[in-house]
Amino acid sequence: MLNLKDVLVVTLEQAVAAPFCSGRLAEAGARVIKIEREEGDFARGYDSVVNGESAYFIWLNRGKESLMLNIKDAADAELLHRILADADVFIQNLAPGAAERSGFGVKALRERHPKLICCNISGYGEQGEYRNMKAYDLLVQCETGLASITGTPEAPGRVGFSICDINCGQQAYTAILEGLIERQHSGEGCTINVSLFDGMAEWMAVPLLHYDYANTIQPRVGINHATISPYGSYDCADGLSIVMAIQNEREWTNFCSEVLGRPELLDDERLRSNQQRVANRNYVDELINAVFSQLDQSAVIEKLEQAGIAFGRLNDVSGLSSHPQLRRCKVGTAAGEVEVAAVAAIRSNHETPLAYVPSLGEHSDSIREEFT
Repeated sequence: MLNLKDVLVVTLEQAVAAPFCSGRLAEAGARVIKIEREEGDFARGYDSVVNGESAYFIWLNRGKESLMLNIKDAADAELLHRILADADVFIQNLAPGAAERSGFGVKALRERHPKLICCNISGYGEQGEYRNMKAYDLLVQCETGLASITGTPEAPGRVGFSICDINCGQQAYTAILEGLIERQHSGEGCTINVSLFDGMAEWMAVPLLHYDYANTIQPRVGINHATISPYGSYDCADGLSIVMAIQNEREWTNFCSEVLGRPELLDDERLRSNQQRVANRNYVDELINAVFSQLDQSAVIEKLEQAGIAFGRLNDVSGLSSHPQLRRCKVGTAAGEVEVAAVAAIRSNHETPLAYVPSLGEHSDSIREEFT
């Protein structure tokens, strides 16, 4: 059963954050009407790698209906209001102030449609001196300090996908679900404001607490953990790498005895706790490299498995594509059927049907006729 099958969602959305949110609602069975300008959501033009279609757009917009409108046109604006009169959720992530200037600001909509759940997705929120600034994922990675703790000791780096957008979209999705549940009891809609900055600032909680309470800034350590040791990537004799993690003292004991073959290290004062191992990270790495550099990856894996130590291979995207654990699902597009990575949650009472990615304005005629 699709739990949101009776929910109508209307979106004025572009790019990633809001489409991610409404895409999750569509996956749960909601009817999602995506309002697009004549030129379409600009994510349609990000690339053309999937049979001529954009990878971003296919990922984020399956199961939606596309209605092409010019909301500055009086007739189109009135049509949108008629649709919103029947809607349960309205989502927008236009440039700051654009929705208000077009007559679709949250305050006005909530007065006109009091049962409507309105979700504003922005870069920096509705308050503060940054509220009118445009924001994109990489900019927010930098503003929140995420880029400063990502990368190698030599230089900061970006997380290699739209992490701020995705986090913000997921946060908005959760808040909308909570709003729908609350409305069942109160009969009233609500306003939800979610920003890329707030979402990533929350995820930066541990580095921020280290700075605020210990006056320390998390160092960039590449494929290593900044506050746990050993937890990172090590090279093997065959040129392949292995990533391994020690999470507690029991695992450290097994690692020293069964993997390194050095039980006497348990008496080394420099290695008695995780905090001491972090302080002596170079020494820890020397001990590990002395063993791993003499063994092929397969031999290292065998030792780690026998000792019950968590590990992973340092894959690239081709490794993900051929990974035995990767689940895929089929999606229909105007260019034919394609496969994408499946949604993470697997539910016993719900099979995900074949979704369809709409072409620009594909549903305009039928929606106009429906709401005339």
